[in-house]
Amino acid sequence: MIAPVVFCTIVSGITSLRDGGNIGKTLLEAMGLFYALTIVALLTGLAAVFLLQPGAGMHIDPKHLDAAVAAKYSAQVPPRGFAEFVLHIIPASFFGAFAEGEVLPVLLLAVLCGFGLTKIGAAAKPVLDGIDGFSHMLFTAFGFIMRLAPLGAFGAMAFTVGKYGLESIGSLGLLIGTFYVACSFFVVVVLGALSRAHGFSLWKLLRYIREELLVVLGTSSSEPVLPRLLMKLERQGCRKGVVGLVLPTGYSFNLDGTAIYLTLASMFIAQACDITLSWGQIAAMLGLMLLTSKGAAGVTGSGFVALVATLTVMPDLPVAGVALIVGIDRFMSEARALTSTMSNAVACVVVSIWERACDREVLAYELDQGYVKTEEALEADDPVLPVPPAAGTAPAVQLH
Repeated sequence: MIAPVVFCTIVSGITSLRDGGNIGKTLLEAMGLFYALTIVALLTGLAAVFLLQPGAGMHIDPKHLDAAVAAKYSAQVPPRGFAEFVLHIIPASFFGAFAEGEVLPVLLLAVLCGFGLTKIGAAAKPVLDGIDGFSHMLFTAFGFIMRLAPLGAFGAMAFTVGKYGLESIGSLGLLIGTFYVACSFFVVVVLGALSRAHGFSLWKLLRYIREELLVVLGTSSSEPVLPRLLMKLERQGCRKGVVGLVLPTGYSFNLDGTAIYLTLASMFIAQACDITLSWGQIAAMLGLMLLTSKGAAGVTGSGFVALVATLTVMPDLPVAGVALIVGIDRFMSEARALTSTMSNAVACVVVSIWERACDREVLAYELDQGYVKTEEALEADDPVLPVPPAAGTAPAVQLH
């Protein structure tokens, strides 16, 4: 269900921008920021696992690990190599991309369709109305599906404890703690510095989207909150076209929580299996993770698939090592989703500021006042933005 959601939001973003030159410039700036944040996230996870050593002392024999755990994820791994990666973006057919659930081919289709709809004028209106209604239906269905996630978490944790014993909880608990420390550092230091450098408060922004963050925490997925984030970022004064283009793209290309998880989980497996990697091997692994972390949509389990994709091309680390962490992946997926959601919200505001597509007065006013809007207005998708009061005066409008 991720593929049609991404298609709908990308098409809506492109058709609202209209100017093809602005679209290309916005995407280049967004991608540059996404890759910079991903590199910092990878290094953050690497530093955390070296400092806290969560896997040291486990002395696991890779031959005793169950390779079948990773087998069902191996078919989902992305292509290897840059050329194959680029060619893989091109789908065999229009509907084939949706049937296979591939995000990047759907991105290509969405860009083509978005530009096509901007060229046909008034004839595009019924198509766009249908896309908008279809996307609302998809996100409602997502809410139903995510309610079953706790059952999967229970079964996975029971498997780990039953197979490796209660003593495994100590090391696995340290791994979870290390991951949460790394994610907290990335949010507080990296995202905090980026926000401060662009003149807005990270803490006020997180307070503004607190309801969405609670949903992400409960579902371990950033996907269900995408439509509400789009509305709230527009409400803050960011132009609809920029938000509709940058935020969905970030869901595939700016998964910083997954990037932290990849380095930390890979090095945890190496430590647990008493495997020593050289700095050259670690550098090669980081370069590979820049590729495998892209295109993994922000839903529960996508980070685990990206980890399998990384280990399948790393001959020094056993793919079966994922059996060590499959039981606790659900607990780390919450931090993955939260970190990526926060990062995408910050990145969207930053790119809007770069593009001069953000009303700084509205942004400051909204963040200072907090988000005040009824659920009925949200459901109606009220497009009216609040007007910030003039200096030294009372607010000119009443928020509803």
